[in-house]
Amino acid sequence: MVTTSEILSTLKMIDKQKLDVRTITMGISLLDCACDSDEKECQKVYDKITRLAGNLVRVGEEIERDFGVPIVNKRISVTPAALISGAMKNPVKLAQALDSAAADIGVNFIGGFSALVHKAMTHADKRLIESMPEALSCTERLCGSVNVGSTKAGINMDAVKLMGVVVKQLAENTASSGGFGCAKLVIFSNAVEDNPFMAGAFHGPGEGECAINVGVSGPGVVKGALESVKGHPFDDVAETIKKTAFSITRVGQLVALEASRRLNVPFGIVDLSLAPTPAVGDSVAQILEEMGLEVCGTHGTTAALALLNDAVKKGGVMASSHVGGLSGAFIPLSEDIGMIRAAERGCLCLDKLEAMTCVCSVGLDMIAVPGDTTAETLSAIIADEAAIGMVNNKTTAVRLIPAPGAKVGDNVEFGGLFGRAPVIAVHPFSSAEFIARGGRIPAPLQSLRN
Repeated sequence: MVTTSEILSTLKMIDKQKLDVRTITMGISLLDCACDSDEKECQKVYDKITRLAGNLVRVGEEIERDFGVPIVNKRISVTPAALISGAMKNPVKLAQALDSAAADIGVNFIGGFSALVHKAMTHADKRLIESMPEALSCTERLCGSVNVGSTKAGINMDAVKLMGVVVKQLAENTASSGGFGCAKLVIFSNAVEDNPFMAGAFHGPGEGECAINVGVSGPGVVKGALESVKGHPFDDVAETIKKTAFSITRVGQLVALEASRRLNVPFGIVDLSLAPTPAVGDSVAQILEEMGLEVCGTHGTTAALALLNDAVKKGGVMASSHVGGLSGAFIPLSEDIGMIRAAERGCLCLDKLEAMTCVCSVGLDMIAVPGDTTAETLSAIIADEAAIGMVNNKTTAVRLIPAPGAKVGDNVEFGGLFGRAPVIAVHPFSSAEFIARGGRIPAPLQSLRN
């Protein structure tokens, strides 16, 4: 039962502290759409998505109006495209069909132009990955992802090598927008199947026919709560974050169940991820600074982020019957005003961000690097992040943007939720010989759990 005090508290969080439901994402299985004709498969995909998700935007807007809770995005995730494109001659046609369905329904993004290649690549996987520079540059709403490693399988270094080339080409294909196409592509290790957040969302093969997943955010709410325990021990800090995360997740649970009922689609999960925006007061970096750091990135930042991530998960898991996705704290550089300012002051560098990814929800996210960064260097950064995920049995990811023509110290403007990305330095020394080896980095000892 929802009490009066809970309602008043939620209204304050929405009005003063930028609480929102970041996304209602409908996951749709396309496994039954595979066939031996490009045209037939694209039509089946388009028809199924528009049939099942045709009312998604309308229902989201109705819930937003009826409950007074801002719902920023309505999105769709689908079966990893490589699993259904094996017989297709041109995967770009599938990309265009997915994008057309998303446009006609009116959703913000559709995710799932994806491949799961953590152990090896099939011909279909490789063909789809190689099509990504064209597919993601000629579509507007489509997002893609590739899972290149896992704790169980190790790291597919052939796929890592290929992804450096793909990211580089995608940036060049979208040079007029600062390489923005790369913002729609995530490279994962230990990818999860029910993530509602773009650009990495896909509807995993272990999922059902259709599901409603909700992603809730609220960095401003957490920062506001911590203002009441300034100078207190970390025990109090952790307890305050847990209680706040509980309240935020309850809002997500309510919206998810209502969307499930109105759309007659099973409820999947609530993902409580503190996903920042460029707006002032909606920053994960500012939460860390509220704990006592002068600037995010200084010594102590990794410890503060570890506390935050753990407390968010503990609070969220008690508030919903099904917490999933990634759930924790995101640190996208371009989408967090505190992170942007810290990078511009020279306090956040690529190495520090990599250290922070050991304890956050995802990884090196929305990071712009110089446009002349080589494909091999991009691959090496991806390999480092995949190794963190593999060894620590956690999800890690990379969204790198080698902004064409940009140099260290420049800013690349993306606008909206994507913000602006300060271009940060990469190491000048070559990793080309390392990446050229290919093959597979074996799974770590902790993979042997049976």
